[in-house]
Amino acid sequence: MPSSRDPVADLRQIAFLLERAGEPSFRVKAFRKAAATIEALPADELAERAAAGTLSKLPGIGEVTARCVTESLNGEEPVYLRRQLATEDKPIDEATAAIRAALLGDCHTHSDWSDGGSPIREMALAGRSLGHEYLVLTDHSPRLRVANGLSAERLEQQLDVVAALNEEFAAEAASGTAPEFRILTGIEVDINEDGTLDQLPSLLARLDVVVASVHSKLRMPSAEMTPRMIAAISNPHTDILGHCTGRLVTGERGTRPPSEFEADLVFAACQQFGVAVEINSRHERLDPPKRLLRLAVESGCLFSIDTDAHAPGQLDWQVNGAERAARCGVDPASIVNTWAAADLLGWAGDHSVRP
Repeated sequence: MPSSRDPVADLRQIAFLLERAGEPSFRVKAFRKAAATIEALPADELAERAAAGTLSKLPGIGEVTARCVTESLNGEEPVYLRRQLATEDKPIDEATAAIRAALLGDCHTHSDWSDGGSPIREMALAGRSLGHEYLVLTDHSPRLRVANGLSAERLEQQLDVVAALNEEFAAEAASGTAPEFRILTGIEVDINEDGTLDQLPSLLARLDVVVASVHSKLRMPSAEMTPRMIAAISNPHTDILGHCTGRLVTGERGTRPPSEFEADLVFAACQQFGVAVEINSRHERLDPPKRLLRLAVESGCLFSIDTDAHAPGQLDWQVNGAERAARCGVDPASIVNTWAAADLLGWAGDHSVRP
């Protein structure tokens, strides 16, 4: 039986495309589970089962995924994959494409250590396959219990896991079997009501990138929200201000109006302290609104175009942020994740060199 295609890779690509398109999670999980089952099988048994038509007797393999595996083993592009590929892309204009192509990484992502749906390694491999040079892992902080936020102890454990994965990626790059890639350590830390950050300062100091976001009391009056945000921005550990208005424009959680704050003061603080304003690419957020994004541009802010991805397929949502950046006149040079990892780390690690 021809084996010019990899059925595991085909199943994972289908899951990725479904995820990126926002399809129901049960459908995505079906293809990922099938990929895991197939990957664990010896090649001989896989071929025998495909020839005998007994793949669907395996746990996690249904008729559709069995058909995809069989087609792939026959050297054919699975029909299901071909359909996904035929409808995956919409044309993007030149300015958007240029910004998207300039992005070297993603500074806001989640794994199954908090409220993401996939292991760190799977998120990293998806980022590498998209051509990223780095991926910042920013699981939630302790206060956000609904998102399984990381205690200081769990975050320290995660740092060890990331270090081991980076050794693996470095070895692959050195052998020439994969491009250079690394996971940068980080956190999406809650901005407490008094403007402090929801993690030990000593631990925040060990991280490569810190994204600070408001997740509670989003309807706080502007007179209270503004100093709350500015206090967080002025914190020496804050690198990026995440989804600054907290709005929701669509999605399963419904809609939510933007928080109220003095945007000119908040963006002036970002400019003063060298904190990047996140351009959040999630469909339900698209934060900040374009009028505020233009104000941030006028204020001379830095930016970070991030996906806030909670699953591998969502890592390809950066085009949404790139489109908004292009529409609002964001200079690509001011986008911190167009910078090489060394430059990003230099900026994040040394506030004395910030503008």
